[in-house]
Amino acid sequence: MITIGLLVLACLAAGALAVALVRARRAHARALEERGWLLERERESAAQSAVDAERARIAQDLHDIVSHNVSVMVIQAGAARHVLATEPADAEAALLAVEAAGRDTMAELRHLLGLLAPSADGAAEELSPQPSLSRLSPLIDRIAFAGLPVDVRISGEPRPLPAGVDVTAYRIIQEALTNALKHGDGVKAEVTVRYADHALRVEVLNTGPSVLSGVRPPGPDGDGRGLLGLRQRVAVYGGDLDARRRLGGGFRVRAKIPLERP
Repeated sequence: MITIGLLVLACLAAGALAVALVRARRAHARALEERGWLLERERESAAQSAVDAERARIAQDLHDIVSHNVSVMVIQAGAARHVLATEPADAEAALLAVEAAGRDTMAELRHLLGLLAPSADGAAEELSPQPSLSRLSPLIDRIAFAGLPVDVRISGEPRPLPAGVDVTAYRIIQEALTNALKHGDGVKAEVTVRYADHALRVEVLNTGPSVLSGVRPPGPDGDGRGLLGLRQRVAVYGGDLDARRRLGGGFRVRAKIPLERP
């Protein structure tokens, strides 16, 4: 009788232990599922924050572009009014400048009006020069002074670009070099700007640890916050941006922006 009783108790204990184990496994699975959901929400939130920040910067750039072009239109229109009767050739030149500035402004409005957002920057940024490939040298000098030598190659025939495309190309180089400075090995970076017939191509390469070593190098992935915003900005113009690690080490950012409307 005692042996049977002990056997029953052992069976009951084993059953209770099995039930407890099943419950613990279910609780653990629920905890993992909840944690995964929270991590996914955090990633989505971070991605949305990156997009919102880039939209705010696009809005600031659009504000600068439109303000500049409208100022040109006002000045040239006033000049044309003053010389319209006495110097018709000068008046015509001034009116042509007004027309060109107006066309540029309307083109930027068509592309960026849907991305307007309140500016997150203060009045100090409004006083800063408009980013442009013509201002690439000061950026390269700052990066080099911070410790990353940069080689720049310009191919094709440089020509005036639509203001929004010009700003976007500058922002791509700025973001890529900033990431290279933070996460690369500091040996070298290369910037290539190619003026093709129907597109502007921009490429930034930097050296760094190789993925073939089996150790994940530090640095942003292709869906990093800054790159997310830039990819959206390039898409506004019908272009594409590709950012990835290089097998030989380092990172590559490559963009193609059409110079004709898609």
